[in-house]
Amino acid sequence: MSSRPSRRRQRGNAMVEATLVILPFFAIVLSIIDFGRAFYARTAIQYAVQAGTRYAVTFQTMTGMCQDASIKEVVRRSSVGFLTATDISTKTFIRYYKPDTLAATASNMPGNIVEVSVEGYQFRWIAPLWRTATPMTILARSSDRMEGLPGGSSGPPCR
Repeated sequence: MSSRPSRRRQRGNAMVEATLVILPFFAIVLSIIDFGRAFYARTAIQYAVQAGTRYAVTFQTMTGMCQDASIKEVVRRSSVGFLTATDISTKTFIRYYKPDTLAATASNMPGNIVEVSVEGYQFRWIAPLWRTATPMTILARSSDRMEGLPGGSSGPPCR
């Protein structure tokens, strides 16, 4: 009968031990999911600017849009929902450079270098670690040389 009092003292220990194990376990699992989301966001935005650059070098335009607006729309559509219309207008940039001097130019002529970038996109964490809510800033750039125009054709009507 002496074992009964010690068993009484041990009741509830399993619940306490389970709590001490489950809380850190879920914190680790959720942080792995959060870092996976951040990596996916970075990869999706990088893919989007690469798609925009591939579209830009061919001088294509969407119906009723100028070339830069068409490129930004391709970037938005390729971003898998990470970039909104506001992000496209404020954080997406299209720049042209002369190939011999790398000086910036306003011209989207064949042979120039086009750079499509998303700068300053803020990725918000689900569960901020270390008690900080500082978002991760994503920067993605892609550039390529503009192709030549097919014989007898002119470039897009507007940039």
